[in-house]
Amino acid sequence: MEICEKISKILSDVKCKKPLVHNITNYVTVNDCANIILALGASPVMADDIEEVEEMVSISSALVINVGTLNYRTIESMIKAGKKANEIGIPVILDPVGIGTTTLRTKTVERLINKVKFSVIRGNMSEIKILAGIDAKIKGVDSEDTTKGAKKIARELALKLNSVIAITGEKDTISDGNRVCTIENGHKMLAEVTGTGCMTTALIGAFCGVSQDYYLAAVSGIASMGIAGEKAYRSLEENQGVGTFRVRIFDNIYNLKDDDFIEGGKIYEC
Repeated sequence: MEICEKISKILSDVKCKKPLVHNITNYVTVNDCANIILALGASPVMADDIEEVEEMVSISSALVINVGTLNYRTIESMIKAGKKANEIGIPVILDPVGIGTTTLRTKTVERLINKVKFSVIRGNMSEIKILAGIDAKIKGVDSEDTTKGAKKIARELALKLNSVIAITGEKDTISDGNRVCTIENGHKMLAEVTGTGCMTTALIGAFCGVSQDYYLAAVSGIASMGIAGEKAYRSLEENQGVGTFRVRIFDNIYNLKDDDFIEGGKIYEC
């Protein structure tokens, strides 16, 4: 079965099973992440108090950890929730937003990786390079690196961490250490809307909630955002900009169909 057909089946499962996705995420994009999960057909919950994260994880199908707006309180909640998720066997997805920018972010991600087993780690090229111990160019939470060498970096880091590694950017690269693919869906305007990376990670969480093949789940989440971005851009009329584009991302995720992957997926296995 071709990869686009495989991920279209996972989309159907999301809409049918409506997995509960527990997010400990950043307050800049928390509302967008909740709404993009809902638009896909899954169910979001945003809970970060240390007194309830274990209970919430226990009724969830996946846990998404996003370090975008760190504080000491939520760091401990992330670790506690992640350990509980590992204990009960649900997937944990990490978005290491801005790692390398400050010591707190870098040390926190290192601590998380040492204490929690992650099924998928999604970041931009600079973030993944830093995780891999490679010099990177980063500006705040944005990457200034090209995607050169992405396949090798993703494959080697996936084997090292025993996680699916997803590098998103102008061209996306995903690897579980054995399989590798690139995705060429998307539009440059996605980079002009705050939170599209965080939303992509949230989508990956929803797909991981219904599939034990986390490589395909990561491909599904990233391709979904790419296809939605393409459709949103094509729908723009004169004098419409990032505001309309942002809203139409949600509309296109809501209206995403199996055939969108099969007919429009630009996914190439290597």
